[in-house]
Amino acid sequence: MQKPDQRSNLSGFAIYSTLLSYLIGPPLVGLWIGKSLDAHFATAPLCLVIGLLLGLGAGLYGMIHFVRDFTGDEEK
Repeated sequence: MQKPDQRSNLSGFAIYSTLLSYLIGPPLVGLWIGKSLDAHFATAPLCLVIGLLLGLGAGLYGMIHFVRDFTGDEEK
């Protein structure tokens, strides 16, 4: 059986890793999609920048909703 200290440490680690995945994952996917579209349409950095901005927006949106759900501040 785990001690209460270990459980809270693991819970904190899970929260931080989830937030980190929200901040890193979507922008990387946006960059990859933007780079692929730039290669296909020959629009050098345009789709890359748009993909990055959309990925950052999606990551922040997901992170805000995760924090609201976790803290119980979700407005209904």
